[in-house]
Amino acid sequence: MRALVVDHSAPGRLALGTVPDPVPGPDEVLVKISAVSLNYGELPKSEEVAEGTVPGWDAAGVVERAAASGRGPRPGDRVVTWGWDAGWAELRAVPVGELAVLPDTVDFSTAAALPVAGLTALRALRTAEVRPGQRVAVTGASGGVGRFAVQLAHQAGAEVYAFVGSPARGEGLAALGADHVLTDPAGLDTPVDIVLDNVGGSLLAELLGRTAPGGTVISIGSTSGEPTPIQPYQLPLGRLTLIGIQAGGDTGADLAHLVRLTAEGRLQPSVDRVADWAQAGETATALVNREIRGKAVLTVS
Repeated sequence: MRALVVDHSAPGRLALGTVPDPVPGPDEVLVKISAVSLNYGELPKSEEVAEGTVPGWDAAGVVERAAASGRGPRPGDRVVTWGWDAGWAELRAVPVGELAVLPDTVDFSTAAALPVAGLTALRALRTAEVRPGQRVAVTGASGGVGRFAVQLAHQAGAEVYAFVGSPARGEGLAALGADHVLTDPAGLDTPVDIVLDNVGGSLLAELLGRTAPGGTVISIGSTSGEPTPIQPYQLPLGRLTLIGIQAGGDTGADLAHLVRLTAEGRLQPSVDRVADWAQAGETATALVNREIRGKAVLTVS
């Protein structure tokens, strides 16, 4: 089958190649993939990633072969899938607990944008136990996870402070539920109760000093690439809880929830760019360079 493989000589370190078809386990379905999405964290950025590796966390398509165990969807069912690798290919073997069936109203490009970013935001809010009336700061709010977090925090009844790198990257966030769109923590008029952080570095350090006593900080990512300085006794004196999370595993129920919200029009995946997977290198480069707001999707031609 064809697949996107790591090629360090290609643009974005990605190129189309040929690899063996996957062999499903007894509790896995074989899915013919129609669309995939790119996430910053899975892109090959150094020589450390082995050439020929097939990356890919998010993919949507049609079940070609049901699981031998008899569990899960049937051939012809439209599904969205999650996994730690091998999603950027024509075929994917997926455990029946790591997918959700799609209604006809949700297209593959939209569905492919849901898994990692949507699951991460959903589980971050759940971990933080966001409640109505709380003030929630979301850093990296213009990215894939950030845009989902803004929407889900708003739906939970929170007052949402969306932090972005520039005013241009903040466009459209108010329509998604952001009450305040900021580029600098100095713009905060009151301490926040919860921080959902995708950026780390100096931005997170400043927000730690602007988090209310007893507040919770969820560390999702660190796209700044900078260390985060924490002052002596800052966490205990502020009674702050700092939690790191990584979405993944047993995703079926949560994926189905995200699909349902999308089908009902209550969640917008914010797909900023759709391209053929032959343009994977250019699309990956644009994502790394912060030229994409929200999600980037590739169709499998």
